[in-house]
Amino acid sequence: MTCDHSRYEGGIERNVTRLVFERGDSAAALLHDPGRDIVLLTEQFRMPTYEKGPGWLLEVAAGTVEPSETPDACIIRELREEIGYEVDAVELIARFYVSPGGTSERIFLYYASVSANMLKDHAASGVASQQEDVKRVEIPTREFLDMAARHQIEDAKTLIAALWLHLRISE
Repeated sequence: MTCDHSRYEGGIERNVTRLVFERGDSAAALLHDPGRDIVLLTEQFRMPTYEKGPGWLLEVAAGTVEPSETPDACIIRELREEIGYEVDAVELIARFYVSPGGTSERIFLYYASVSANMLKDHAASGVASQQEDVKRVEIPTREFLDMAARHQIEDAKTLIAALWLHLRISE
């Protein structure tokens, strides 16, 4: 990608060229069941982490926003596909760039309070035609927050969600 941009001290920097991976926008959500005092996460194999880390990651549910979708509609769809929960509404936690030095991907991170009766598809595990193999994981809230504090969560959006939940519970 090539562009011109303003400089702090004034003037214009012309013809700046950078490699940019255009990934599109994504949406993610932290599901929290306050009645059972648990959070619902996903566990799945993530190819880009395989050589440097675990391959398998514990994460908040997430997916790519399709061209005809809003981010909140995307995550409501993804929650149904990946972990079987029917959620009507989500609350925006944050909107952020994943790695702005190399990709334009932006994540819309949401929160949804759920209860056990909102689990509609016990067998949900992602979209088979996309080779998704997603496991729904229920973790006590305190254990989830402790895992984040002990560096056992390696996914950035999940760490942001843990920090947000910790601050919300502490209020």
